[in-house]
Amino acid sequence: MNDDLLAAYDEHLRGTGLPALDAWIEQDGPLLRVVGEYRGFVTGPRDLSGHDVDALIAAQTAFFGARGEAVEWKARGHDLPSDLPDRLRAAGFVAEPTETVVIGRIADMTAAPPASEGVVIRRVGGEAIPAIVAMESQVWGRDCGFIGDHLAGSLAAASDRLAIFTAEAGGRVVAAAWAVLGEDGVFASLWGGSTLEAWRGRGIYRALVAARARLAAEHGYRYLQVDASDDSRPILERLGFTPVTTTTPYLWSPPS
Repeated sequence: MNDDLLAAYDEHLRGTGLPALDAWIEQDGPLLRVVGEYRGFVTGPRDLSGHDVDALIAAQTAFFGARGEAVEWKARGHDLPSDLPDRLRAAGFVAEPTETVVIGRIADMTAAPPASEGVVIRRVGGEAIPAIVAMESQVWGRDCGFIGDHLAGSLAAASDRLAIFTAEAGGRVVAAAWAVLGEDGVFASLWGGSTLEAWRGRGIYRALVAARARLAAEHGYRYLQVDASDDSRPILERLGFTPVTTTTPYLWSPPS
């Protein structure tokens, strides 16, 4: 079953997600890149062995360097050639923490219990973005305004494909998460899920997953996908998700 899920991932989730309104997607040989967001983004097919990989990497640093922008290259654990990470590091890319790609068949998902009493899960629009940014900034201890910019831009570009949910207690946003609904109607990708420290361990993360799963099911999607941290992976596996590969963001920044 894992092979089937991985094949579905490679077929449907090798694209660039949902870019913001002022961003654009362009092709560079076998690669796709997003330009015009807070940093660039590059993704490719599973196997680049038939290409000059070093030249492809150099082309991305030259392109984004000329724009004075950083860029993320999304690498998966089963990508080829197997030395792609070494080549990226040799070109000045720095690895961020590796996450596990987990996939769940919506028809097989285990129902999550409700969040603790007093917590309200609801779908929101752009009006909630400032409160979400404030919550994210508190969780991560840094300015997360770029998250708000991305959400606002994506809503403006395709509001029917982005669903944002908050968990609120006493009128305050204590957690938030969102789902990107794939254009081909197969995968819904789940993002976010940050929760204020005082509100963790109360079922909020699971309730946010369940809310997005219900929405995806209502729209006829077959799979849910998450790039899961080490903290969220066990929760997702208990809900019926299966690990299929890993993903590591490699970041390059132009010389200052």
